Amino acid sequence: MSVVTTRQDGDVLVVTSNNPPVNALGQAVRAGLAEAMATAASDDSIKAVVITCEGRTFFAGADITEFGKPPVGPSLPEVIDTIEASKKPVVAAIHGTALGGGLEVALGCHYRIAVASAKLGLPEVKLGLLPGAGGTQRLPRVVGVEAALPMIVKGDPIPAAAAERIGLVDKLVADDQLAESGVAFAKHVIGSDSHPVSSARADKIESGLGEEFFDNFRETEMRRLKGFEAPEACLQAVRAAAEMPFSDGVKKERELFGKLMTGTQSRALRHVFFAERAASKIDGIPADTPVLPINRVGILGAGTMGGGIAMNFLSAGIPVTLLEREQEALDRGVSIIRKNYERSAARGKFTAEQVEQCMGRLTPTLEMEDLADSDLVIEAVFENMDVKKEVFTKLDAIVKPGAILASNTSYLNVDEMAAVTTRPDHVLGLHFFSPANVMRLLEIVRAAKTAPAVLKTAMALSKKIGKVAVVSGVCHGFIGNRMLSPRQQAANAMLMQGIKPWEVDNSLTDFGMPMGPFQMADLAGLDLGWNREASNSETIRDVLCERDRRGQKTGKGFYDYDENRRRTPSAEVEEVIAGFVAKAGETPQSYSVEEIRNRLLFPMVNEGAKILEEGMAQRASDIDTVWINGYGWPAYTGGPMFWADMIGLDVVVEGLKSFGHEVSPYLADKAAKGDRFNG
Repeated sequence: MSVVTTRQDGDVLVVTSNNPPVNALGQAVRAGLAEAMATAASDDSIKAVVITCEGRTFFAGADITEFGKPPVGPSLPEVIDTIEASKKPVVAAIHGTALGGGLEVALGCHYRIAVASAKLGLPEVKLGLLPGAGGTQRLPRVVGVEAALPMIVKGDPIPAAAAERIGLVDKLVADDQLAESGVAFAKHVIGSDSHPVSSARADKIESGLGEEFFDNFRETEMRRLKGFEAPEACLQAVRAAAEMPFSDGVKKERELFGKLMTGTQSRALRHVFFAERAASKIDGIPADTPVLPINRVGILGAGTMGGGIAMNFLSAGIPVTLLEREQEALDRGVSIIRKNYERSAARGKFTAEQVEQCMGRLTPTLEMEDLADSDLVIEAVFENMDVKKEVFTKLDAIVKPGAILASNTSYLNVDEMAAVTTRPDHVLGLHFFSPANVMRLLEIVRAAKTAPAVLKTAMALSKKIGKVAVVSGVCHGFIGNRMLSPRQQAANAMLMQGIKPWEVDNSLTDFGMPMGPFQMADLAGLDLGWNREASNSETIRDVLCERDRRGQKTGKGFYDYDENRRRTPSAEVEEVIAGFVAKAGETPQSYSVEEIRNRLLFPMVNEGAKILEEGMAQRASDIDTVWINGYGWPAYTGGPMFWADMIGLDVVVEGLKSFGHEVSPYLADKAAKGDRFNG
């Protein structure tokens, strides 16, 4: 059966794509559209065309599985040019999403109608690309540069109502009347003398937009996109639309697109895209495994982590019972949840009514028995195994049979917690990242006896609450924190070689990380786990804490901080480190930025190889997903394992040897064979 079909409704040709799951614009779809337009052009009984889609969405973009393969015509730009050149009016009837190439097709049409629930956008920038089928040139001509620029540079879709306001959509129609409305709209415009052609429009292009306008946009809107190449290329393409004829602008767009497509950043970002989808596939889970109903969630601990975890479920419409030991702590936790919601409402993320609905789903309590009817209980108590075991023993006795018990632990052995219960098959780890209501990553820790249905339920639930979930086996620190440990050890070792904290941190922030290990330590507090009474100036951290240099909260730690918490290098810290280096009899070293970075990151890759060898992660791309979504690893490098593939595993192995590390046999074997972690 053809993926594109046609039917005639009076003098209107209705062209319908049915290419599940998202009507991607693969070769068969493109050919079908071209053939339909040829039919419309050659048949005098056809006076107008409506392009629509079956299934849950309009064209949701190009078929990215074709990227990197030899092109097979017709190309998408050719198809869109054919649509736009039609002497007969063409109407795009949009539902679901019109994204990327899908919106470019709609822009090639003369008119666009949409259901109110539809979303329209050009998200190519998130794959390290720009719209390459005329989107950067047509959209500014339809809605103006000021409205088009953020859509293209940031890549976030907009709702249909907003699209109508800026002129991208001509008419909003009822959800259940899209097909009829498309035909009616087409019949209405048949008699018009002319039809709007996006590429020929000049009425929306603002005159006099100069360097200052684009510089201001960079400063205000692109600051968070530092290091990414595609946003700047998108800006340059939109600027071309403002300053050049359409044909020249398209040439500029194609030139910029080609550079991005063949560059390493787009390759890395496409890897990230597929990695997130692969992470949801769990080994050893039969397809017919049921998903357990989760109608109420219980959470132990109303602190920062417990409250943040609760918000995920409240926002997804799932009632939460929140337990604390003392009323004051409970009241404080509930108050912080409300303040977080109200702050989000002030930014337009929620309405006041939605805030009250979320808070209405929350039941605060001091009685553990109130958790009895929960389908899932997550403990977020102190990170101590004895405390965790005590909690699990009590929960097992109180919470109804068949309910899932989960630990929000960062490091501890979930199998030990499961062993104190009568339901080890219904125990697993759910490691949320702080702030839990914001961070996308959720490490799901699969214990030895976790039942397939329980794991599948956790994965399904993670999607419902908007998390990117990755399955880990039981090991100290799981995937993310386990790999963080050798990086910290390498950072501390370099201090003892005379390398300054800011040299270490800057090597990572220059790479694209949000902060380095010593910035992170200052943020968390150097006295975290430090015992004042037992301190004897044994380590650099001991001395700093003894001098009340305990991090940002005291205005000084590894760095000195001003009133706005801006960091500057500290002469006092430099002197402390020099004293330790001299005492150890070490000769101060000097490393390049690249060598400092490699000394930090190569041990992480080595640990990642051990995680794969032990089966603690299912695939290398899962490790990349953890580090990008939980630790701020720059997405444009693809994650630690993809980055290692790109620079060459042989380079990593030789570097590790020269730094004095024992190389993982798994890594050494792959390097010797010329293999990669990621396929």
